[in-house]
Amino acid sequence: MPATHIRRWKTLALSTSAVLVGLTLPTVAATPANATTTAYDSTYYKNAVGKTGTTLKSSLHTIISSQTKISYSAVWDALKVTDQDPNNSSNVILLYSGVSRSKSLNGGDVGDWNREHTWAKSHGNFGEVTGPGTDLHHLRPADVQVNSIRGNLDFDNGGSAVANGGGSLVDSDSFEPRDADKGDVARMILYMAVRYEGDDGFANLEPDEKVNNGSTPYIGKLSVLKQWNDEDPPSAFEEKRNQAIYDTYQHNRNPFIDHPEWVEAIW
Repeated sequence: MPATHIRRWKTLALSTSAVLVGLTLPTVAATPANATTTAYDSTYYKNAVGKTGTTLKSSLHTIISSQTKISYSAVWDALKVTDQDPNNSSNVILLYSGVSRSKSLNGGDVGDWNREHTWAKSHGNFGEVTGPGTDLHHLRPADVQVNSIRGNLDFDNGGSAVANGGGSLVDSDSFEPRDADKGDVARMILYMAVRYEGDDGFANLEPDEKVNNGSTPYIGKLSVLKQWNDEDPPSAFEEKRNQAIYDTYQHNRNPFIDHPEWVEAIW
């Protein structure tokens, strides 16, 4: 059964008088998520609860590195379960665009959906190898053309509208997902940075403050990812997806879906 989460997010209170007189208030930066309690804190996360910084990151790495790995071909069928449209069991919800598309339209043609590596394959040189190349916690179904436009760009704010991208933006060196996917992207990227630390034959994946990271094992932009994590908290869809991966496929969890406040605690 999915974990029961108690989420308390900080909100900006607007005074009634300010609203009535039509005052324009300055933009306020997103504030970190408050502490979250899950049913896994006394079991799965017991060695991480209460820690911060590099100690927390190290503990989480040990916890989530215990996983069952699947092949790249098996990812197709897995995504049909993890990303199933809750309102139409014949479809999946596509990352970036939010479109609901038939599960049968998986492939490489226009109008199909394919397997998007949120942590771009070239940002770590892991390709489609079993491990980071097949890790469901960062693989999502995406429209073939939108996926191509994203390519291996880093994540940042700004750009021009992506055709059929649901509000996503792109420029020469970065990609900005639609608002409803920003937190998802941030938590997937930061999961990868904790899971793959260079101790299992793969690159040590880390977020940084740059764009144009190209083929390095880095991806940006950390400050923006942190902002997106705060602005777009985990949804029921994201939590259900995390649970399906844990129960059925990899048997590990994305800790930042369960505890989004751990992003700030580590970075």
